[in-house]
Amino acid sequence: MHLVFASSLVPSGPPASGFEIANAAIVDGLRRAGARVSHLGFQWPGSTLTEPDETISLGAIDPRTDTASTGRKLAWLFAAVRAGLPFAAAKLRIVDDRRVERALDEAGPVDAVIINGTGMGGAFERVLTGRPYLYVAHNVEHATAAEAARHATGPFGRAMYAREARLLRSLETRLVRGAAQTFTLTEEDRAELGLAGGDRARVLPLVMPRSAGTPGPRVPAFDIGMIGTWTWAPNRIGLEWFLQSVLPQLPETVTVAIAGQLPAGFPRRDKRVRFLGRVIDAAQFLRQCRVVALTARAGTGVQLKTIETFEAGLPAVATPSSVRGIADIPANARVVDEPAAFARALADHVVAHRTGALADADGDAFRAGQMARMDAAIADALAGIGAAVNRDDNREFSERPD
Repeated sequence: MHLVFASSLVPSGPPASGFEIANAAIVDGLRRAGARVSHLGFQWPGSTLTEPDETISLGAIDPRTDTASTGRKLAWLFAAVRAGLPFAAAKLRIVDDRRVERALDEAGPVDAVIINGTGMGGAFERVLTGRPYLYVAHNVEHATAAEAARHATGPFGRAMYAREARLLRSLETRLVRGAAQTFTLTEEDRAELGLAGGDRARVLPLVMPRSAGTPGPRVPAFDIGMIGTWTWAPNRIGLEWFLQSVLPQLPETVTVAIAGQLPAGFPRRDKRVRFLGRVIDAAQFLRQCRVVALTARAGTGVQLKTIETFEAGLPAVATPSSVRGIADIPANARVVDEPAAFARALADHVVAHRTGALADADGDAFRAGQMARMDAAIADALAGIGAAVNRDDNREFSERPD
């Protein structure tokens, strides 16, 4: 079976963002199941395609909003309003539908398309939904936008996020309605999209791409570690909750390191906290922390930093939102919601690790369980896509004139 993975970003270098890491995991899973997967979408400016023989690039684009100039943001906003599209979809309209149609033809015989999120799905909906397709819902995008509207600080931001929520709800409804199969990353997201209990949606556990080499010995430099793209609104909500509600209740002797990009002008509020910015090796950073704090309080979908932490076997304290989509919680991880209890759990874990009473867990066992469930979900989805392709072929044959 030949599938075209239509995504805003095609592989062009090592996956850096959570979106790219999840994409790589999904494609690897499809290929383990025996499917041929080609890529269609845009690449980072100045990048080299990772799989040039299996990729059709529609051009170069940097879709990040947080690093875009004011002029670029206004141009995207104008394009979105004029076209009646969600913001992320309007960014991708640097080519037209005919170019995407030609690209699908260039890919050769295609059994089905994989629409990877609302960006490509909204930008080129007519073309991509014209064939049997599988829709990948990384998040329930309209719910995330509505949550951002509630947390926006000004009337303009609230209005724009509310617009996004309205358009995304309509788009997501159309995409899941027409899909032969839908992947969500959590059971909650499947229910939110109205797909609970049906056979056209699968919850897809994820595993992290494995890097080459064996990790060295673990030498903790920090007591507590956190990592994320903090410019993304749901992540920032969790970071603010930790800094405002949890950190003041931690012992003065506990050190905290926070890696990842911060919003411009983000205040440094406590001498115990080191903000490291983007780190070269996220996995190695986490291994330098005695305990990982997983602080998601908002958003939908799965938290890849949680999967990475559990695969590494690292001790952790997590909010319930941080373990969405995780079937088996390791023994050295605690799930706590209330700030004071979260702080106590962190402090207890730090002391236990310092004294040798708390050890790393078997991350390979966690990964094996995730992969087994992932492969089973993909096998079921491919069977469903195959049935849809056969129905489409039979319909085409029956409508063909004698």
